[in-house]
Amino acid sequence: MLKLIEWLNSNIIWGLPMLVLMLGTGLFLLIRTKGVIFTRFGTVMGNTLKTIFKKQNNDVEGMITPFQAVCTALAATVGTGNIVGIAIAISVGGPGSIFWMWICALLGMVTKFCETTLAVAYREKNENGDYVGGPMYYISRGLGWKKTAAIFCVFAVLASFGVGNMVQANAVSGGLEASFHISTYVTGIILAALVCLVIIGGIKRISAVAEKLVPFMALLYIVASVVVLVINAQEIPAALKLIVGDAFTGTAAVGGFAGSTMLYTARIGVARGVFTNEAGLGSAPIAHASANTDHPARQGCWGAFEVFFDTIVMCTITALVVITSGLWTDSSLDGTELSLTAFRNAIPGGEYIVSIGIVLFAFATIIAWYYYAEKALEYIAGAAIIKLYKVVFVVLVFIGCVAEVDVVWELADLFNGLMAIPNLIALVALSATIVKLTKDFFDNSKTIRPRDTSFASFLEFKK
Repeated sequence: MLKLIEWLNSNIIWGLPMLVLMLGTGLFLLIRTKGVIFTRFGTVMGNTLKTIFKKQNNDVEGMITPFQAVCTALAATVGTGNIVGIAIAISVGGPGSIFWMWICALLGMVTKFCETTLAVAYREKNENGDYVGGPMYYISRGLGWKKTAAIFCVFAVLASFGVGNMVQANAVSGGLEASFHISTYVTGIILAALVCLVIIGGIKRISAVAEKLVPFMALLYIVASVVVLVINAQEIPAALKLIVGDAFTGTAAVGGFAGSTMLYTARIGVARGVFTNEAGLGSAPIAHASANTDHPARQGCWGAFEVFFDTIVMCTITALVVITSGLWTDSSLDGTELSLTAFRNAIPGGEYIVSIGIVLFAFATIIAWYYYAEKALEYIAGAAIIKLYKVVFVVLVFIGCVAEVDVVWELADLFNGLMAIPNLIALVALSATIVKLTKDFFDNSKTIRPRDTSFASFLEFKK
């Protein structure tokens, strides 16, 4: 079964077809929106980073602040993929994989801007009066493809068991066992209990935890990484040369590294890039749809910022730490050990910082992905089944801590790819709507819009 899944991931789901679909959609949307995310990058930053400490506008609809929404989305994206995933990408695809990860991220900024914008434009209120949205809503309401929307939800729920649960839990237990010799069973019990305490509070508690946890863990990891890079400063130019040079030639066999072709390097880079920033998957827009914002594209800017911070900043830092350490050619080290050793060799006790980072990142990812799956399950089965899903989800956290999850890693890639397919097709089909909302926002970015942010109300307002 594992070999079959690996073949599907290598040749179809994350093979050339997915590379064309993922990058092609990003390029198509880049052209359709006239690259406004980059030509008006100052406006994007002005509506995101510069507003973090400003008083929020209360005369808009939503359940959580835009910053809480992006922190919830970042909680899902800034996870073990930023530490373990990047180390794995380099160890199997070579340094050149990072270049293709950058390309994926730049186009991913456009893609996530678009999917976040649509999520807010087509959101609606559920029976509890809470805003819900995401690909299932803009696929069904915007295109009328209700069966396709349901298929997306099924893939999202299945993906939550892998990428959003067991993979993260296993990284936590593995890191704590390696650094602090804590039993995986003890970690499993404690982690499952903490997850349970948070998810029973719904999106408001999840976003409140994420709002505090994400900035703290990101700052801790960035500071530690910068210290390592200062120590290894003389190796940085050579590392950057490897990243760019190997992207177009593949990486020759060196040390314990078996070598890689250009196509394989590109596939690994794109797959890891999507795994970390989730652009195109349609998961993050589910959180963004709950934000109190006055215009869909204003929240879309937060989507673009999310990818920029997650991949261009966080993943690049990890990549430089790993490559400058020279350990990426050691085939005896797995992803977690490679990151731990790179930090430990540079600064005494550095492995503890990585372990703490993995724990915090993974915990944040688990609680965010629970929310994504809950909303997907609510769409296809109603709210009655949510209580049962909570129990299953918490149990799988424990199992992920104590079990071997090699097959789960492959399943995570599989369901990530399957989620992306209907979402990317919908983004292309709804590109005209995206263009209208994007133009309206960037032409009037300082104008406060009506309380109702739906696309239908937008059209009525324009009349």
